[in-house]
Amino acid sequence: MATDLNVELVAVRHGITDWNLERRYQGQQDIPLLFPDAETGLLALRDALFDERFDAIYSSDLQRCQQTLEWAQAAKEGLPVMLEPRLRELDFGEYEGKVYDELKDLPHYRAWIDSVGELQIPGGESAAQLRERLDAWLDNVAINAQEGGHKKILVVTHGGVIRELRRRFETIHFWDGTVAQAQGRRWQLIYKQNEQGKEEWQCSSSSAVPALESATP
Repeated sequence: MATDLNVELVAVRHGITDWNLERRYQGQQDIPLLFPDAETGLLALRDALFDERFDAIYSSDLQRCQQTLEWAQAAKEGLPVMLEPRLRELDFGEYEGKVYDELKDLPHYRAWIDSVGELQIPGGESAAQLRERLDAWLDNVAINAQEGGHKKILVVTHGGVIRELRRRFETIHFWDGTVAQAQGRRWQLIYKQNEQGKEEWQCSSSSAVPALESATP
């Protein structure tokens, strides 16, 4: 690209599902939101985004993300939503639908935990495969932003995706990248050449969504 591209990217996690409460690995299972349990978080997210106007909206194509977007009421003035399979959660393969107690004694599960998610899950993905599809999506975001003049972008996705984006943009440890349901992160990004001459997204600042309340003396 001829000039650096500046974008504000707001990425939020879907609301609570029954599998979240049961602490089951959801992965790419198409689990809906759980009501009324999800409402408190969704309403807080709606309030946080109420006055914001986005130039583009991307969402995982799984229904819990689409439902979250509907509740957030962020697609104002008929702005189309780009449903994006590459924004799906990590494919947990044989672990999907299971809880920790069902998996903890399995050697391959222990090895996956010890690898900080880098090993490929039986029947599923590795963290590297998730990063590969996110890289491809981020390249498309840059192209679309350049062509469409997008300055502010909303993304509704999953916890594992946001964890990987935080690891990329905030250079934090894998286990420190968790965000709660119906919460997320806001990044100020610049698409520019790195030291190797390759164009990539670089982060200048990040903050919580909804914004954290300032401590009062």
